[in-house]
Parts: sequence; C-alpha cells; structure tokens
Amino acid sequence: MFEQYDDILTIEEVAELLRIGMTQAYRIVQSGNLKGYKEGKDWKIPKQALINYMVSQSHL
Repeated sequence: MFEQYDDILTIEEVAELLRIGMTQAYRIVQSGNLKGYKEGKDWKIPKQALINYMVSQSHL
C-alpha cells in the first residue's frame, strides 16, 4: 500500500493516505498522536509512524 511513498512523508501525503483534510492531518501530528518532526516550517512523518498510528486507531 505504501510502496510508492518515501520513508519520510509530508503532511500532504499523510492526508492523502488517511483520506482526510490537511487541517485534520496537522491536528493529528501537532497533538502527538502521530509522531513527526519539523524541518524548518515543514512537518516530516516517518512512514513507520503512520503505520503504527493506523494500527493503533483500528479497532480490529
């Protein structure tokens, strides 16, 4: 599912993968629920952090 994405994702890519808006993606990262870091003014999210977030949010 994530093979075509780099190991470090942008907020735009996170929003696309989660099928949410940019504002919601920023909120999730800024809240600390999805681990990421700022590089300059841009957020960078490790792909594994997104996978971990998705697993933690699933109720399977």
